Order: sequence, then structure tokens, then C-alpha cells
Amino acid sequence: QVQLVESGGGLVQAGGSLRLSCAASGRIFGHYIMGWFRQAPGKEREFVAAITWSDGTPIYEDSVKGRFTISRDNAKNTVYLQMNSLKPEDTAVYYCATALSSFRWPLTNKNDYTYWGQGTQVTVSS
Repeated sequence: QVQLVESGGGLVQAGGSLRLSCAASGRIFGHYIMGWFRQAPGKEREFVAAITWSDGTPIYEDSVKGRFTISRDNAKNTVYLQMNSLKPEDTAVYYCATALSSFRWPLTNKNDYTYWGQGTQVTVSS
């Protein structure tokens, strides 16, 4: 069992930055994948970024490449999402998630993730 708690969301102006954190409790194994997803009102939950717990290999959704950076701190069992050059269309609830296997890496489908956090709201004003 893995529990995930996100933090760091808030209100920011377009062009600004935020750093989201996801603290994981429970045993995190090297073959796990940690991902970030987001869901805007009336829209499906969509993939943002993911990282392999073992060696930190990242993958990004095209619209955030060059603006967002995912990283992890194995000692703290924490995953981060640094978000720069934020746009109003980045407004959403951001969720952290854990996939239990990297066998089919990269994992961008939300159905591949088993554990989810409660989400943190990010609002970008124009």
C-alpha cells in the first residue's frame, strides 16, 4: 500500500512558476513509476509527466516539454514537478500517482497507475 500526498498548488499569474511535491509513504520499490496527471473542469484526467523510481528517467506530455521538470528524491520518498512559464491552460487539479511496474515503460495511461493522491489545485491567471 502506498499513500500519496500532494502539496504546492496555488494561484499564480501567467508566466510564473510553482513546484508541486508528492510525498509517498509505504514501501517504494525500484520498479515503480511515479507520475503526475491533471484534470481541468469538464475534461478527462490527462498525463503530464512520469519518472522511473530506479534511475530517474523522465517523460513528458508534449505541451509541457521545456516548461515542466519532474524529479525525485529517493531518500525523502518524494517526487517533484517544477512548473515554469505557466499558462492559463495549465489550470487544473494536479494528481500524483504510482504505477507498480515499469515493464511497459513509458506509462502515460491513467489506467496503468494504481495509487493516487487527493490532488492539489493549480490556477494560472491571465
